[in-house]
Amino acid sequence: MHLFRALCLAALLSCALHAANRDPAQFENEIRAFEASDRTNPPPKDAVLFVGSSSIRLWTNLAESFPQLTTIRRGFGGSHLPDSTAFADRIIIPHKPAKIVLYAGENDIARGDSPEETFDAYKKFITKIHTALPHTPIYYIAIKPAPIRWHLSPQERQANDLIRRYCAHHKNLKFINIWPATLNKDAQPDPDLYKPDQLHLNDAGYQRWIPIIAHALND
Repeated sequence: MHLFRALCLAALLSCALHAANRDPAQFENEIRAFEASDRTNPPPKDAVLFVGSSSIRLWTNLAESFPQLTTIRRGFGGSHLPDSTAFADRIIIPHKPAKIVLYAGENDIARGDSPEETFDAYKKFITKIHTALPHTPIYYIAIKPAPIRWHLSPQERQANDLIRRYCAHHKNLKFINIWPATLNKDAQPDPDLYKPDQLHLNDAGYQRWIPIIAHALND
């Protein structure tokens, strides 16, 4: 009986934490910093806007990675797909970008969202953007296979596949598959492409991404 109660309590706490992590207000300071920067140094119109979680936030030399493009970087660390949707009116839509590149969903799976929930959150992001900018192409970078999260790879693959198939049947939606480029010869995440935390890409990891993303954007 005591074990049963302990398990129930653990489940309730997990649900509470899961709900708490859904509050986008925790990113308010970062979003306000973007807005302040936009007021003092307005970004160009018709740029390619990169948005999402830490893989975008930590890509500090993103502009140099795509010298042929005019880019805007709007990544905020630890964010989930619904957060990009929640702040789209403030950090995406006002810029009227020519193209949008989204990396989000990895943290959603890591916190316990199912592939179907992650896919549903992706579709809500698409709806939010295309309601305001109906002709803007949106490119989704596949959830990457990080070594520390390799145990979640089945869910990540399924979410990627759901989004890939959806993109294939909808105009102005593109799926960028970086998954194979981050694996080694044993079909495991290559640790040499990640920072010591084995979660975030290092420079070598981004170098693997650059030609794949550039090709997709130029296709």
